[in-house]
Amino acid sequence: MRILPLLAILFSTGIYAQQVDCKQFAPIFAAEAHRAANLVNMHRTAATEEMDVHFYNCEWRVDPAVRRIDGSVAVHFKALQSLSIVTLDLVDALVVDSVKRGNLQLSFSRSPDAVDVQLPSTVNAGNFDSLRIFYGGIPPTTGFGSFIQSNHGGTPVLWSLSEPYGAMDWWPCKNGLNDKADSIDITLIHPDIYKASSNGMLQRELNLPGNLMQTEWKHRYPIASYLVAFAVTNYVVFENSVQLGTVNLPMITYCYPENEALFQSNVQPVLDQLKLFHDSIAPYPFIREKYGHTQFGWGGGMEHQTNSFIVVPDERLMAHELAHHWFGDMVTTGSWTDIWLNEGFATHFANYYMEKAYPASSIPNRRAEVNDITSQPDGKLKVDDTTDVGRIFSSRLSYNKGSHVIYMLRFKLGDSAFFEGIRTYLDDPAIKYGFARTPILRAHLEAASGKDLATFFQQWYEGEGYPSYHVSYTPIGASLVEIKLSQTTSHPSVSFFQMPVPLLFKNSFTEKTVTVDATTNNQTFRVNLGFIPDTVIVDPEYWLISRNNTSEKLPYIGNGIAELVIYPNPATGPVSVFLHDIQGENIQFVLYNSVGQLIWKTTQDLIDSTAYFQFNMDNLSRGVYYLRARSNRGGVLVKKILK
Repeated sequence: MRILPLLAILFSTGIYAQQVDCKQFAPIFAAEAHRAANLVNMHRTAATEEMDVHFYNCEWRVDPAVRRIDGSVAVHFKALQSLSIVTLDLVDALVVDSVKRGNLQLSFSRSPDAVDVQLPSTVNAGNFDSLRIFYGGIPPTTGFGSFIQSNHGGTPVLWSLSEPYGAMDWWPCKNGLNDKADSIDITLIHPDIYKASSNGMLQRELNLPGNLMQTEWKHRYPIASYLVAFAVTNYVVFENSVQLGTVNLPMITYCYPENEALFQSNVQPVLDQLKLFHDSIAPYPFIREKYGHTQFGWGGGMEHQTNSFIVVPDERLMAHELAHHWFGDMVTTGSWTDIWLNEGFATHFANYYMEKAYPASSIPNRRAEVNDITSQPDGKLKVDDTTDVGRIFSSRLSYNKGSHVIYMLRFKLGDSAFFEGIRTYLDDPAIKYGFARTPILRAHLEAASGKDLATFFQQWYEGEGYPSYHVSYTPIGASLVEIKLSQTTSHPSVSFFQMPVPLLFKNSFTEKTVTVDATTNNQTFRVNLGFIPDTVIVDPEYWLISRNNTSEKLPYIGNGIAELVIYPNPATGPVSVFLHDIQGENIQFVLYNSVGQLIWKTTQDLIDSTAYFQFNMDNLSRGVYYLRARSNRGGVLVKKILK
């Protein structure tokens, strides 16, 4: 919980996210992960798998001064097979008073952390039914707590925070990661000196006898149980809005009175984030309702659907929780094996916003992320052991490696194909407002880019570790450089990482970045830079996961034997021609087809007995061609080219 004083210091001293290295914000995500890990360790779902929950109607009576909940929850469901008993998750600490279907009392019993309800008659597969559970009590304390009574400035506050299995600590539900209710109604009865915040749209606030208020909320989108939440205290409420296409989306904030000025002054960043993500990723998933913030006392944030709970309005934290509404809320990981689909994407798009808002932060933030990932030589993105909660919520792997694998996908595919793949992934009717796994994401990225990503995901999702690159380069003449790219890997699970690698060549006057496609180790490339470099930097903008990269400049030492080099051969795309160790002042190149017909010819000057140029064969038919090089002093070389 040390993040709370850190954030308080940042805001009280006016040091904002754009001025601070992103490593200082790692505790936000580490605390979030640690809290969730505690909850995972406490609970597993026992709810009936053979029912599909369609609707929850929740009625709760709470008082922020008292750590207790009383009320009822109606569950409307469809039987996936014949059912005579329905089980819902609810901790033993909460007492069930009764269960009803309409006015009919139903028999029930308790099993560990569950309620088993005997239906009056069998519900056949495909049919709908409902029941209401009346209950109350003091929710247990687990981890950082799924149901917290505290205070701020001497005023009581009550909030819930359930990810991923804490919902059953305070309300009866189907608590797993395989079913979402289609919609939910929430009614809160509380002392009328307070305001209540929850999911969806506020319907009304109704004064009741006894200085009570009834606050009613409706949410009409599919929602996982752990994303249902409420908070009650003496909130100040204010509303802003942002234009997203043709929709003017409400942005509603519930904050403590003592922090109103702080929240008011930091509304604009989240409005900018909403517009950026809506335009760049996909339309805001809950656009018929709202987005909002509710202040609470836990030292981080939680992406409760349409209403993120945050401790303070830090830009990176707000962007992370907002990004979850696409990656985590609308499309939720279908297994802890693929937690990166939630946390890696939310971390990445928080970075994406920061880089757009503060371009100078891009390289320092990426460098910090890479340094954290490579601080250990092992660790895969895929979670093999889903009983190891520390691994599930590893900030190094699930958050940061997940984020940087996305950087590498963007670099490999290009942003146009990457974002097209993300949009079709999020819009896939099989997973939209449901659950996804990594192979589904891969399929959409492959379809959008036309590239086979089998090796990429085998190495970066299934494999462990990272490469260390070594670049040796040799300037040849006034503009050509020969490059040899080698790598070692930090973990034996991957012997060689296949990736395009950006290399920045520079001297005192100019610089140029070229990208070479590393497909085998000790690969050689020849590039026409147009100048003689004295330095090369591997991956200058930190798009890749790598560490301990090195380089060396080697002198060109010809062997005195003239050679004509064609690359690539067979020819695909631009063809590079390199001629060395031939005497003369200029050289004529002539291209013939297999029957001796002239295709074209050109003359190049020789510099230090070398020549280099490129040409394109895309407009030529498939077959065999011959390139002849003749020096003005009589030397002749011929090379066969396959197309």
